[in-house]
Amino acid sequence: MDSDLSDVDFKINDFVVYPSHGVGQIVDEEVQEIAGFELKMYVITFDKDKMTLKVPKNKAESTGMRKLSSPNTIGKALQVISGKAKVKRAMWSRRAQDYEQKINSGELILIAEVVRDLHRNEEQREQSYSERQLYEAALERLTREIAAVDGIGEKKAQEKVDKVLEGKAA
Repeated sequence: MDSDLSDVDFKINDFVVYPSHGVGQIVDEEVQEIAGFELKMYVITFDKDKMTLKVPKNKAESTGMRKLSSPNTIGKALQVISGKAKVKRAMWSRRAQDYEQKINSGELILIAEVVRDLHRNEEQREQSYSERQLYEAALERLTREIAAVDGIGEKKAQEKVDKVLEGKAA
C-alpha cells in the first residue's frame, strides 16, 4: 500500500478502486441508522456492472478501497505487462487461486502481473476457459483504471494496453 493513503478522505464524484469490484465512482454520502447507531456511508456505483455499493466511511480504508493509481503507477503497470511471463510450476488450481487473489487485491501492479502471465499471442497454445476468465477479469480491471486515470474511454485504454502486449516478445 502507498504510505500517503493514511486517513484517506474520499469525496463525491471521486473515482475509487474497490478491491473486489474494480473502478467505481462515489455518487453520494448518506447516513444510515443501524442498531441505534448512525453510520456514515459512501455510495459507490459501478456503471459497467450496473451495481451500487454502500461502504461505511470508517471501514473504507480497511476494505482496501483506494483512490485511483497515480500516472506513475500506471506506467509501472504497463512496464510489468511488457515483461516476460513468470509462470510457476504449481498445479493450475493453486496458480488460479493466486491469480484470483492478485485480481481481488485491487493493487494495479499485481493485476498487471496476472495480465502479463496469462497473456497469449497468436503463436501460443489456446488458453483454457478458466485461464481466459482470469485473464479477461484482470485485463478489464487494468484498462478501466487506466481509462479513469488518463481520462480516456475504455476503448482507448484497451488500445494502449494492446499496443504494449503486442510489442512484447513471445
